[in-house]
Amino acid sequence: MAFLCLLMAPLPRPLRYRITIAWPRWQVIAARLILGIRWEIQGAHHLPDGPAILLSKHQSAWETLFYPAYMPRELCFVFKRELLWLPFFGWGIALLDMIHINRGKGADAFEHVVTQGSTKLAQGRWIIMFPEVSRTPVGSQGRYKSGGARLAVRTGVPVVPIAVNSGECWPRKAFIKRPGTITVSIGPPIDSAGLSAEALNQAVERWIETEMRRISPSRYDPTITESESKRS
Repeated sequence: MAFLCLLMAPLPRPLRYRITIAWPRWQVIAARLILGIRWEIQGAHHLPDGPAILLSKHQSAWETLFYPAYMPRELCFVFKRELLWLPFFGWGIALLDMIHINRGKGADAFEHVVTQGSTKLAQGRWIIMFPEVSRTPVGSQGRYKSGGARLAVRTGVPVVPIAVNSGECWPRKAFIKRPGTITVSIGPPIDSAGLSAEALNQAVERWIETEMRRISPSRYDPTITESESKRS
């Protein structure tokens, strides 16, 4: 698919994007047909008709395939710049014009993300980030980093929290997948206006982790609070 991206280089970016997402779409469909991994979307009406930053729980590779294939707007992932150097794959994602980070530039790296992010949002695209960064085991909670909230505050757009229990069927680092239904729960947009990045990040974390306990109740000990789970 990355090689196909290179062949599509002369085409306008929106058309390149629509053609490219055919691959993750078929991956998700194949998982449904072959492995019995289905999905349901709750709260789709919360998706705004305007610029936004999506902040999602991250349990599996499944959501990285599902989101670009099924979200109603073109998505921009944020990734480290080194991926651009990979032959074919890196060149392909470079042609999709997403947001890359040069971690070696420290604080300047975030300013670059703000500049890139502002441009993408102005184009009508949504930015998607995973606050926990890496995939977390089912029933657990990682540390929520504030990069997405900081970007929302700087660009003045709302954030949309998303809870997803993909690890129930597609566990991280596991070859064996299990049939079942993955729930993608989309929360109401949280306005970034008047909030600090820390307060916004806490609001996102609170909504997602509370919702995770609703959609996967058997995976959480009801006697352990959200804050206790985070400390553990």
